[in-house]
Amino acid sequence: MKHKSQLIALGVCGGIAAYKTAELCGLLCKNGYEVQVLMTENATRFVGELTFRTLSRRAVITSLWDAPDWKPEHVALSDEATLLVVAPATANFIAKYANGIADDALTTFAATFNGPVLLAPAMNPKMWQHPACQANIAALAGRGVGLIGPESGRVACGADGIGRMSEPSEIFKKVSKQLLSNR
Repeated sequence: MKHKSQLIALGVCGGIAAYKTAELCGLLCKNGYEVQVLMTENATRFVGELTFRTLSRRAVITSLWDAPDWKPEHVALSDEATLLVVAPATANFIAKYANGIADDALTTFAATFNGPVLLAPAMNPKMWQHPACQANIAALAGRGVGLIGPESGRVACGADGIGRMSEPSEIFKKVSKQLLSNR
């Protein structure tokens, strides 16, 4: 079943959990959703742009400066997308988004997008618990931004606690539920 009216903007930030986002992108595409991936520069250090281009069958947006035509991609996409999902949502992205900082393709798109937003945080447990991060999460929740996770467990650096990105299947379920409620 093709969900042409259900274009998902999938933001990928620079964290080790970015490899899980490739699986999420595949799940979304296999289930008929159109996916436009936006990667931060740091995300490309963890997972290659080609991975997401292959899975989504769309050029990946990584820069504000490489627009193929006169239309700024991030602004045009904000008129087309139904939902923004950011996975992994790093502490850096969360801070920028909460404070209106728009200095790359993903944060600039987020600043222009007025639809529903779901974040799947992933970071070291100490970062997650930091008062600044919690204040940013509270500010975003107050604006209606939804959270998927983070989960408790061991993170990539070996620390235990809350900070693991939710599994792609769990994120997919929440995304599907959100998109059904949008109709």
